[in-house]
Amino acid sequence: MEEERKQFLCGVVEGFYGRPWSMDQRKVLFHWMQSWGLNTYLYGPKDDLKHRLLWREVYSPEEEGQLRTLIVEAQSRGLKFVYALSPGQDIVFSSSCDLTLLKRKLRQVSDLGCQAYAILFDDIDHSMCQADSEAFSSFAHAQVTVTNEIYRFLGEPPVFLFCPTEYCGSLCSPSVPKSQYLQTVGEDLLPNITVIWTGSKVISRKLSVDCLAEVEAVLQRPPLIWDNLHANDYDSRRLFLGPFKGREPQLRNRLRGLLLNPNCEFEANYIPLHTLGSWYRAGEEGRKDEELEYCPDRALSAALHDWMEELNQPLQAGRQSMRAEQRSSAPLSRCKTPDTSDNPLTFRGPCAVTKLPVFPLNSSSPPPSPTKSKGEREGREGEKKRSNQSNQPNHQPAGTRPGAPSSGRQGQKAQGRGLCGGKGLLSESQVRLLVGLHYLPHEHGPSAQTLLQDLTWLKTNCHLISANNKKAQPQKVEEWRSRASRFLSLCEDIAQLHCSVVGLHMLAGRTNLSDSSTLGSWKNCFHWCGKTTGADLLGVESEPWVFKGGVSGEVQMLLPIGSSSELFSHPPPLFPTSRLYNIRPYHSKDKVELYRMIRQLHLRTQGGQESSAAHPDVIGDRCLGPCLALCPDYSFILEDELGVCGCVLGVLDFRSFAKRCQASWLPAMRDKYPPKGGNTHPNTQDLIQLMEEDQGEYPDSLLYHFPSQLRLDALPELVDISVSRTLLTSLLTALKANGSQGVFCEVQPTDRQRLEFLTKLGFLEILRGEARNRDGVVLGRLL
Repeated sequence: MEEERKQFLCGVVEGFYGRPWSMDQRKVLFHWMQSWGLNTYLYGPKDDLKHRLLWREVYSPEEEGQLRTLIVEAQSRGLKFVYALSPGQDIVFSSSCDLTLLKRKLRQVSDLGCQAYAILFDDIDHSMCQADSEAFSSFAHAQVTVTNEIYRFLGEPPVFLFCPTEYCGSLCSPSVPKSQYLQTVGEDLLPNITVIWTGSKVISRKLSVDCLAEVEAVLQRPPLIWDNLHANDYDSRRLFLGPFKGREPQLRNRLRGLLLNPNCEFEANYIPLHTLGSWYRAGEEGRKDEELEYCPDRALSAALHDWMEELNQPLQAGRQSMRAEQRSSAPLSRCKTPDTSDNPLTFRGPCAVTKLPVFPLNSSSPPPSPTKSKGEREGREGEKKRSNQSNQPNHQPAGTRPGAPSSGRQGQKAQGRGLCGGKGLLSESQVRLLVGLHYLPHEHGPSAQTLLQDLTWLKTNCHLISANNKKAQPQKVEEWRSRASRFLSLCEDIAQLHCSVVGLHMLAGRTNLSDSSTLGSWKNCFHWCGKTTGADLLGVESEPWVFKGGVSGEVQMLLPIGSSSELFSHPPPLFPTSRLYNIRPYHSKDKVELYRMIRQLHLRTQGGQESSAAHPDVIGDRCLGPCLALCPDYSFILEDELGVCGCVLGVLDFRSFAKRCQASWLPAMRDKYPPKGGNTHPNTQDLIQLMEEDQGEYPDSLLYHFPSQLRLDALPELVDISVSRTLLTSLLTALKANGSQGVFCEVQPTDRQRLEFLTKLGFLEILRGEARNRDGVVLGRLL
């Protein structure tokens, strides 16, 4: 027993908020831990109801069987299984009934073969009820009294852990040495009970010998570190794939143990736990060779090498049936918490199935959208096939989904974005890129650092390539373009990585950096970039949740929309859907699909009656043609897997645009649709007249405050409003970045549908300023 008390406990604590891991995942975890020399697993998922919220309830016979199997599996691999209970939210410390229920629950677990325990009082209110205030001198006294009694009741097991409410330096009042709470714990808690500690912070960047010596003196015993270095339950958009870092192996002399509380997404923890094993082995007694000292970079390389072998193994038999098993076996109790595991980089999708064979996938893969029946989904696929079989670019067969890509377009998309269509294996460079983008909470990896440094430099020096800058040195301009090219190349690598991981499109676009770019182009967006970065807000002494979003959050801080708007985060759709969308700048090859979409929308408003059969382009030429021809830099496309499903077009300076239309566009249209000729449809000339009216004059008072114009079109099938909001934000960002102070969108009195659509999108909220509907014109001021 004394040897057990002296053993350094190193391993994993499943102690995060969110969906607990499945039973199968825990078994894989035990296999990993045995292979890497780790020795301890602590069961304490916050959202297992019978661990925390319903701690008084005993386990059902079925749950007992699962827990017994888990304990036996851990012990068979030489691991110490620690069962944790969190009664602190509502326990009455002075209640003999609550104490009896606590003993009953732990006795049940003991009868299943468990020999190590933990009582957790973290993340609770310090206040006590009236009965406890009368029975105990302090909150710490109440906790220590109950913990000591439970410890004796269980026979004083060699491993018994206690998590205080003040479990890190930042939570101690007024400080670690002067905390009355910790002093009571140190003096009154039985000496063989180990106290849990997280370091100077909840998520400590580093653990120092001095800080540990300070807390050890107060607690009168070496603490056990509950390490939240890789925990991501506070920000679902972040993932931490970097190595175990900031903890020297020599700290073992000051600790009872160290347990890593890792990512909620089980599959993301291979590198963190692999490198933790390297750290633990490097600190073993007798290892004095410098080559065996722990080096995070060296440990990361070794972990990457092993992870690559696992990622690219063939699919093993039996994997298809695991998801059904996981649905009933994730927590030990009936956990009804929402699924927070839909991180965009969780390994799912068509390509991922062939890559991740060793461990079971999370059972929370998004279901098909309930808004479409099976017949409707098959119908849409059929529309896609029929469109691919059409030999006429502008031909739209009856009943076909507008915007479905033709076979040629499909090939271009696959070639341009590198869709997963081959063997689908991740290369080592891609995995290194993935790790670099999702490194550690206080530190970005090399690839993310390069991305942010280049973007910041490009923003700071954007004046070098301004059209108004006549004095820029050629070498400085060349340096800007060179770094911009490197930045774009990295963006393309990230897009390809995303495609390889999820097997679908990534929301990415390309910047226009050609010499022929006008002042009104994407390169001038940097003028409006914010000056505050995530690193400035974060700081060494701040907790990582002070600034959310990781790399994507810092990139957003550098974008023109500012920090008050969430470009990459939106409310969930009204209807559940697993569909992914791609928003990108317009290319000339998109014209056919856009014309097809707008023509189909026009037919729907006309009740399905064709008004321009002889000239199928005339609707597109009127509604979209001028913007696409004269200001394509402000045109953005929305795609799903079937092709174009929406677009937003903008005009930066409407006065200048109207003059250019009169000079070039309208004469071209008159030539294309002559007033005489046997093939001209009677209604065509009416539309030509409407084109001329579209460029009519607007009051100077309007254009002075609202110089820009926009047009938004989307298929009725697009039920996810947040996608259209993002599409609209893309254009508004570009207009603002290039000097616009306001926009207007003309809505005809009969076009109530578009006005309702803009209102439904929260159009006024997006513009963040004064807006109103006046004389059929929606106005919005860009502040």
